[in-house]
Amino acid sequence: MKHSFYIVFIFFFIIGCTKTPPRRPLNPKPSATIFKANIEASKKIIQEENKKIIDYITQDSTKTYINSNNGFWYTYVDKVETDTFTPKEGDDVVLSYDITTLNDDIIYSKEDLGLKNYKIDKEDFISGIQKGIKLMKEGETITFVIPFYNAFGISGDGNKIGFKQTIKSTVTLIKINKLN
Repeated sequence: MKHSFYIVFIFFFIIGCTKTPPRRPLNPKPSATIFKANIEASKKIIQEENKKIIDYITQDSTKTYINSNNGFWYTYVDKVETDTFTPKEGDDVVLSYDITTLNDDIIYSKEDLGLKNYKIDKEDFISGIQKGIKLMKEGETITFVIPFYNAFGISGDGNKIGFKQTIKSTVTLIKINKLN
């Protein structure tokens, strides 16, 4: 019996010492062609979105829209002509805004959202509006047309804003508290 114990022990010792070949990953690294295909698909989605917005802007002949370098379009509702300043990073602002569809269906009204206190570039907020506020002077009202990729992204807000939804937002900059 003692010998059988040693034989079993030696058997497991020999089996335990054998080297197992490494397993290859199930998902190989993506190739450069996959990345290129994703980039091309993203470019196509952005082009389609921009075409949709340009079609909308072209049909709205009552307003003049400006294409920003930040990926959104805007038009002045109330423009301040004086040489007052615009907010800079770190300034606190008070604003009111709404969110609608391109067809002017209200998603969130100004009453729903209330007044927004926002610290420029220091808080998370709708990307297109974050950038747009920096164009505004105190007392101005601007309507922004913001593509989904500068608004709530592909998935929306998980509530009222849907999948890949372009939004319009009319923003009034009520007050600028300059950073000292």
